[in-house]
Amino acid sequence: MDNSTLVTEFLLEIFAESWELRLLLGALFLLVYLGSLLGNLTIIIATTIDETLNTPMYFFLRNLSILDMCYISVTIPNACFNSFTDHRNISVLGCSAQVFLVFFCACVEIFFLTVMAQDRYVAICKPLLYPVVMNHQVCVQTTLASLLSSLVISGVHTIKTFQLPFCHSNVVQQIFCDIPSLLRLSCSDTFNNKLLILLTAIVVSGSCFTFIAISYVHILSTVLRVPVKGERGKAFSTCVPHLIVVSMFLSSGAYVYLRLPGTSDELQEIILSVFYTVFPPFLNPIIYSLRNKQIKEAVKKVTSRFFSLGEYKKNLYC
Repeated sequence: MDNSTLVTEFLLEIFAESWELRLLLGALFLLVYLGSLLGNLTIIIATTIDETLNTPMYFFLRNLSILDMCYISVTIPNACFNSFTDHRNISVLGCSAQVFLVFFCACVEIFFLTVMAQDRYVAICKPLLYPVVMNHQVCVQTTLASLLSSLVISGVHTIKTFQLPFCHSNVVQQIFCDIPSLLRLSCSDTFNNKLLILLTAIVVSGSCFTFIAISYVHILSTVLRVPVKGERGKAFSTCVPHLIVVSMFLSSGAYVYLRLPGTSDELQEIILSVFYTVFPPFLNPIIYSLRNKQIKEAVKKVTSRFFSLGEYKKNLYC
């Protein structure tokens, strides 16, 4: 990698040029980051402590929350630090690590969302087969398969990207290292890299989104046959937000990665990158978990235990 690049470090963009706007945006992103950590950590603790939530659905929710905490931690803390301190430098090795982690987390995210759609489809449309189809062994195997597949995909893309020579400039037009921004800095032909991105988008993202959409169509068609109106409304209020988050995640990522040269400016690309790196980890706990009645009850149990333990320690020392 060192022999194929002519730059030793890259310069990342910051939120804004003026200090006041930079401080405001940095504080906003920091609050979103802390809110995401709090929401996902709450889900992890609740689904781990409450034994009644020891089901495949909550197994995948816990995995998704762990992933989302890692995903948002790859980009936002460094971007906030750069904006607050006006420090824009990142080494080639640090940039390659960020590219790998962003791509890895994004791939695992879409795989997890696909598996969760399959879990809901079997639970609602094939309830008698649910214990057989979604047993613990299957859950562990699908999780490992998602992680290993994403590891290979992100590894290949990272290696292919940093085999390119970067000599046009070392200024990355993005608040974090991302493959599309780096490809524009290369002084060699990037056709193979773009073709690899296109194939990945079609095979992975396209097939996963199609599978998710079909799963939710079957779920909604099954629920519509239920005579209880309240159950219909509950199904719509659950499935529609899921599809919105998945669509936002995939469409924004596809636009940034597959767009033609010159079709969007730097600010537009930064804004769109927020939709596939920041919003999903922030919204997933709200949409997938905190609106769930069982999760709410589990959080209440954990909170009551925490305060009870605090009161016990307080009385003990007094």
